[in-house]
Amino acid sequence: MSRSFQHFVFHDPWWLLGLLLIPPLLFLRNTRGSDAGVDFPSLAILATVGSTPRERFGSFTPLLICLALLAGILALARPQWRNSYTARTASGIDILIALDFSRSMEIDDFVDGDKRTRFPQRRIDAAKNVIESFIAQRPDDRIGMVAFGVQPYSVSPITLDHNWLVSNMQRMRLGDIKADGTAIGSAIAASTTRLTKRQAKSKIIVLVTDGDSNSGRLDPVQAARLAATLNVRVYTVAIGSVGGRLSPRRTSVPRQEFDTDTLRKIARITGAEYYHATTTEGLRDTFASINDLEKSDVKRQTVVDAVELYPWCIGATFLGAFFSLSAFALNPPPAP
Repeated sequence: MSRSFQHFVFHDPWWLLGLLLIPPLLFLRNTRGSDAGVDFPSLAILATVGSTPRERFGSFTPLLICLALLAGILALARPQWRNSYTARTASGIDILIALDFSRSMEIDDFVDGDKRTRFPQRRIDAAKNVIESFIAQRPDDRIGMVAFGVQPYSVSPITLDHNWLVSNMQRMRLGDIKADGTAIGSAIAASTTRLTKRQAKSKIIVLVTDGDSNSGRLDPVQAARLAATLNVRVYTVAIGSVGGRLSPRRTSVPRQEFDTDTLRKIARITGAEYYHATTTEGLRDTFASINDLEKSDVKRQTVVDAVELYPWCIGATFLGAFFSLSAFALNPPPAP
């Protein structure tokens, strides 16, 4: 019901002040007319005449007049039924997220908040959750994803269907692709290839990794230079321990983590930024910074389709006036 009233509006609502005239008319509708009487020289004659009637002439006429006045005032206020349509033109940004799916992303050294009160979280899970929030904040951008380990794998093409993109990302698991290495150069090249086929004012790659490039035939810096020539910016996000090395207690994964110098160089060559996150909150702040740096130009135009309802009110006004005159004619006031 409330949604229906959102569509119902008055174009000239000030005419509704005329409704203040109706209560006085309703109050006066029961006012008696003038008493009918005849002067007699003797009260004895009155006994033969009977009781003197008191006329309430046109008892329905004031009510009909009020209804006609109500409909007329509503007609002057021009009631409308409006439907709004918003046309959105987005000069958005094409974004390709390159997410590391190597084995080291299974390490559960990420926490959201105080380490003493929160359970540890795997790096891949923290990255997925933060990326999902980032995607939700950019409804006007076309976004795609490439997962990479030993080689890149397309999770989703560049699309505006973000629900489908997020569903595919959350469905990916460590081990779905060969994850015994980290091919950063190949991931940048594969992402750049997908972006060059698009016509957008800005094209960016967000590379999220916790490892050093130790696989693939293409050097990461060389891939960054190729991306720069194609006007693609590569934001590099390193996630992992503070020093870039794993704890000696973690012997199931390589000791060396990400190469800070290489990731910085990739970002610098392509005109982007380098970030390092060691907690979920830090990773969230990183993507918030990228979100602030890359703004989409969105133009919205609202079209209002208004259906005029005042003709119905005018019809009701004429009907009320007609029936009030008819009632007056059928029950005229008594002659003085």
